[in-house]
Amino acid sequence: MNNSQSFVGIDVSKAELEVYVRPNGTHWTVHNDAEGHSQLVRRLSTMAPTLIVLEATGGLERKATYALTEAGLPVFVANPRRTRDFARSLGLLAKTDRLDAQALAHFADAVRPELRDLPDQETQELSALLSRRRQLVDNLTAERNRLYSASSCIEASIKAHITWLQEAIAALEQEIDHRIQANAQWQAQIKQLSAVKGVGKITAFTLTADLPELGLLNRKQIAALVGVAPLNNDSGFRRGKRYVWGGRAAVRTALYMAALSASRFNPTIKAFYERLTNAGKPKKVALTACMRKLLTILNAMVKNGTAWDPDYSQRATDVI
Repeated sequence: MNNSQSFVGIDVSKAELEVYVRPNGTHWTVHNDAEGHSQLVRRLSTMAPTLIVLEATGGLERKATYALTEAGLPVFVANPRRTRDFARSLGLLAKTDRLDAQALAHFADAVRPELRDLPDQETQELSALLSRRRQLVDNLTAERNRLYSASSCIEASIKAHITWLQEAIAALEQEIDHRIQANAQWQAQIKQLSAVKGVGKITAFTLTADLPELGLLNRKQIAALVGVAPLNNDSGFRRGKRYVWGGRAAVRTALYMAALSASRFNPTIKAFYERLTNAGKPKKVALTACMRKLLTILNAMVKNGTAWDPDYSQRATDVI
């Protein structure tokens, strides 16, 4: 390692940020709030680190990440499973905040993950609104299920909550629509995506907000990012069953619903699904393949600025 380079690991908790700098071993702690973020930015700016790595921690890392990014510092938000596996591979089994920060700095130095542009503030807010809508829809489903077996003494309470949830969801959808209408680029992309049978409004919203890389990566990269790329499971002469793993859960869920609908109503996806099932593929495997094919088509459409064409998958070189 070049001695002029430094790598920073930041372990994130609700209250504090534990910082470790490699190779000199400097470490300190700041509060995970606006003042702490300002202190962190000032100190790291004087060091000019090569790379800073934080773990995705359920959103607790978000404000610190954007503070560092706005200051022009190189930040990568890592999947915690990936960094923990890296630590275990080094024999680092103990777990404290300082050790975690040290392992993240080592990960930054050894792996050098490729930096990606973070979503802008507008996209981040749209994603938050969609996430909140999903939470309320889940709560609404749960309350409706409870109502079937509820005692008469709590029926009124559940019904009142259902009404409130419906009104809150409607208000969120109105706010989402308002933001979409105010952004010409989003509006054009959602119109383009929604023209594909099976891709509804919410799926188009989710792809726009939670997958800003759509149209910027090739078909293999975008499939791996979402988590619909089949992974090999081979060893020696054994050829194991392929499987999909990881990726962005919200995007994958929306894509699953879109593929489920497209396998019935979209002639291109329906024919592909039937060809796979007729060849003996399990329905779940065939549907996952439809998810990947649909994503590949949408990615190529956005990349090339083209509209949906029923024969697109036969003509496009970027489609499986």
